[in-house]
Amino acid sequence: MTTKRIVVTGIGASSPLGGTAPESWTALMAGVSGARTLEHEWVEKYELPVTFAAEAIVRPEDVLPRPTAKRLDPASQFALVAAMEAWEDAGAPEVDPERLGVDFATGIGGVWTLLDAWDTLREKGPRRVMPMTVPMLMPNAAAGNLSLHFGARAFARTVASACASSTESIVNAVEHLQDGLADVVIAGGTESAIHPITIASFASMQALSRRNDDPATASRPGSIDRDGFVMGEGAGALILETEEHAKARGAKIYAYVVGGGVTADSYHITANDPEGRGAARAVTMALEMADASPDDVTHINAHATSTPVGDPNEYQALRAVFGPRIDEIPLSATKASTGHLLGGTGALEAIFTVLAIGQRQAPPTINLTTQDPEVPFRISGAPQDLGAGEQLAISNSFGFGGHNAVVAFSTN
Repeated sequence: MTTKRIVVTGIGASSPLGGTAPESWTALMAGVSGARTLEHEWVEKYELPVTFAAEAIVRPEDVLPRPTAKRLDPASQFALVAAMEAWEDAGAPEVDPERLGVDFATGIGGVWTLLDAWDTLREKGPRRVMPMTVPMLMPNAAAGNLSLHFGARAFARTVASACASSTESIVNAVEHLQDGLADVVIAGGTESAIHPITIASFASMQALSRRNDDPATASRPGSIDRDGFVMGEGAGALILETEEHAKARGAKIYAYVVGGGVTADSYHITANDPEGRGAARAVTMALEMADASPDDVTHINAHATSTPVGDPNEYQALRAVFGPRIDEIPLSATKASTGHLLGGTGALEAIFTVLAIGQRQAPPTINLTTQDPEVPFRISGAPQDLGAGEQLAISNSFGFGGHNAVVAFSTN
């Protein structure tokens, strides 16, 4: 049986850099930082040790009709905004509802809805808790609401694998298309978890940068003085379909999704395997599925969160696959600009990877000070030229729980 080729025909994003995918890409290439001081009263009220984050620059409730926004948690709002953009970008394909699927992820789910409801219960009693609380907070709310909005009846599936979530959803979407379960899939992920609880928790585990005096330069992957990640929020959505379906309707094709790999470390609930064995296997699986060798890879979008331990672990994982050549491959660590969108980050970075190979420009990695000799990636504060030849790129995502997900894109 011939393996179906899968293509990207639409992209959409709402991020700390822009309210759309093109706006986010333009700001990324210009070296903009999405990290800013938080202006919420709860920062001072709870004496949070970290007072900044990378909030989405366009609020989803300002984009969606008010009745729609009111019945959705912010995470689902972001998902709908990004998916609507991607759908229009793909030309609003006419597809049998039973051949349209949704693979959409989140790392945490409706944390704002859950904790707001808890405050309401404590302060005003059970009768004031909204009946829509559970449908709004459940992790599958984004996928379910996208299915409702677009009339997708093939399936609506949710992955929750922390920071690997939306990359895993893209890999799943490819498999579902190749298995013939759908002709078109809305894939991606979302997160809106910049909340005092999550900030306090991540800060308590020493995972967040403490550069309160200079948020814009706080996320600095690969730098020797990096001190943690910056929380971000938003969503990314990609319209994936079989090449046959896309060409039959005359759709534009951004890129081919040629491979994917999903593995588990079984090492520690939050820490990466220092030898990177699970991450390396995920990269190898993606390349094997693409029928490609490590020598074919022209660009990497790294997970690179700017944590002291995570960045060198990823380097070791990639060196295990690519050998010394890893130091020569143009690599981007885009969380330097966007912060870490948790369950939404893989989809946003997949979009950046697709655009990078299409435009043959690797995005800059801003905020690089003195590069850590233990993380000698080929990164640059300016865009890097990828050359005129065929492009093959991978995008990495690794999450709490030992989750590893890698997706590979090519120009043909």
